[in-house]
Amino acid sequence: MAKAKEIHDINGMLDVIEEKANDSTSEVTFEDVLEAIGERAFGPLLLLLGLIVVAPLVGDIPGVPTIIGLMVLLICGQLLIGRRQFWFPGWIRTRSITATRIQKIVKKTRTPARWVDRLLRPRLQWLVSGPGLQVIAGLSGAVALAMPLMEVVPFSANLAGAILTAFGLALIGRDGVFAIVAHLLVLVTVGILIVGLR
Repeated sequence: MAKAKEIHDINGMLDVIEEKANDSTSEVTFEDVLEAIGERAFGPLLLLLGLIVVAPLVGDIPGVPTIIGLMVLLICGQLLIGRRQFWFPGWIRTRSITATRIQKIVKKTRTPARWVDRLLRPRLQWLVSGPGLQVIAGLSGAVALAMPLMEVVPFSANLAGAILTAFGLALIGRDGVFAIVAHLLVLVTVGILIVGLR
C-alpha cells in the first residue's frame, strides 16, 4: 500500500482527491481516498467529510448529510475511546462518486481554498491538542448526530460541513483560531436548527 500523503491545508486535500480521480476511469471509492490520506488521520478525515457536505454538487443530495454524519460519528467515537486507526464498515468503504464529478468539484473549490489556506498558521495550539482535541471530537460527534435533522432545514447541512471543515483545518494546521471559528459556527447552526424545526 502506498504511503499516505501528509496534508496541511484544503489544497493538500484537494490534491489527494484529484489525484485519485485522475487515476480512475470511472468512480472513486471512499476506501481509495482513505488509503491516500491514512486511516489514523483524524484532522484530514474531518476535513474530507466536511468538504463533501459543503460542496453544493454533493452535499445537497438527499441522504448524503446523513451518511456523512454516520461516518463522522464513527471516527469521533473511536477517537474518544482511544482508537487511532479508524474502522469503517464495508458499505461505507465502497461508497463511490464518479471521477468526472470529483474533478468538477475540485475545480470549483480551488479558488476559495487558496484564500482560506493563506489564513492557516500554527497558533493557540492548546485548542487543538489534549483536552482541546477531545472537545473537538465531542462537538463534531454532536454535529454528526444532528445531521439527519439538517436534511429538512435549508442550508443547515452546509453549515455542518463548514464546521467539520474548520475543525479539520484547525487540526491539520495546528490553528486554534479555526477551532474558535468552528465553535462559533456550532452556535449559529444550533440557532438555525431551533428556528427551522419550530
